[in-house]
Amino acid sequence: MPVHIPKPVSPISRRAFLGAGLSALLLPAVATGERLAPPASDLESFIRNEMRTANIPGLAAGFARDGVVQFAQGYGMASIAQRRAVTADTMFHLASVTKVVTATMIMRLAERGKLALDESIAGHLDFPVINPRFRDTAITFRQLLTHTSSISDARYYEIDFRQQGRDAEQVLSDFLKQYLTPEGVNYSAAQCFSATPPASTWDYSNVGFALLGHLAGRIGGMDMREQTRRDIFAPLAMNDTSWTIKGTPPLRSAEPYDLVDGALVAVKPVGFPDWPVGMLRSSISDFMKFVAAAANAGHSAGVNVLGASAMAQMLDMQTPVGLPAWLSGQGLGWMASPLGGQAMPNHWGGDPGVFTAVYVNPLTRSGVAVFTNASTSAESRDAVKNIANRLFQLAT
Repeated sequence: MPVHIPKPVSPISRRAFLGAGLSALLLPAVATGERLAPPASDLESFIRNEMRTANIPGLAAGFARDGVVQFAQGYGMASIAQRRAVTADTMFHLASVTKVVTATMIMRLAERGKLALDESIAGHLDFPVINPRFRDTAITFRQLLTHTSSISDARYYEIDFRQQGRDAEQVLSDFLKQYLTPEGVNYSAAQCFSATPPASTWDYSNVGFALLGHLAGRIGGMDMREQTRRDIFAPLAMNDTSWTIKGTPPLRSAEPYDLVDGALVAVKPVGFPDWPVGMLRSSISDFMKFVAAAANAGHSAGVNVLGASAMAQMLDMQTPVGLPAWLSGQGLGWMASPLGGQAMPNHWGGDPGVFTAVYVNPLTRSGVAVFTNASTSAESRDAVKNIANRLFQLAT
């Protein structure tokens, strides 16, 4: 089962350190195309040292300020066996960082008056979604965006929906109907919905975000993947971004790795039917264009990805009941947690062989992203946070 939100306490005790042999794989940074404004002279050695400490084979990092991508670069190995280096154009699996894109698409539809955040989702669906314990309590878009809808992942984590090495064959609508409706083969009244009513309690829900993707498709009149290509990726010239494994060229892809008994082991990429949750793949040079807009009131390179008011709503952090201690706030799609001594809007992502993070600071209109091709560990979480914090120092 995909684990889309790594927590700051390591859940994977079997993962061990790789020996010093990995350090030989941490090649100097490689960028393609025009080199963007260089950072402080010691940034490269800092990043490579963090990678070495955390046994990360390949990493991409970027920094944006005032709506402009200032820096996007790759380090280490995209494929150890092929001796293929990470570049700024290497495509990484973003895992749950995907959710901020799904949330942005919902907010674009809200801006156009196609939906209201506090209205019931029922009128936009072709099947019922009702917490059986609270049949008269509506589930809203805002609740889905803030993980307070009462849709639970308890049953989700008991079933392996993944397909190894290829995209999932099951379509999103069927996945949702089988999980959320009483007639569905994966439905459980006790496990698919929580015992608390909608709007009352924070409970991270991948299924809730999958439902948002389905809703976006129905409301927008086309599959949400097509909407994002048309309304976000194409205007930002994000040409190295794909919703599928099939759409990711093998020689451009970061091979995922797990640490097993102290050794890096290549694993196959995974496809899953709930693609709005975590299937997006992108390069650092591409995705930083989106990050630049998110950090700059929705605007980057002459493109309004989102209006300033809608972007501010996404980053307006609340503290719902049940919010875990490692988070300081929950926005619309975005979350907040401490970085460099201050609460910072962000989202992390983790799946087999991948750990990613994106942070934005609306006060300085700056943002960073860090992608890795190794499974999450306590050491890699520290490394990614250290690198993100160091990148933000470029804004000072």
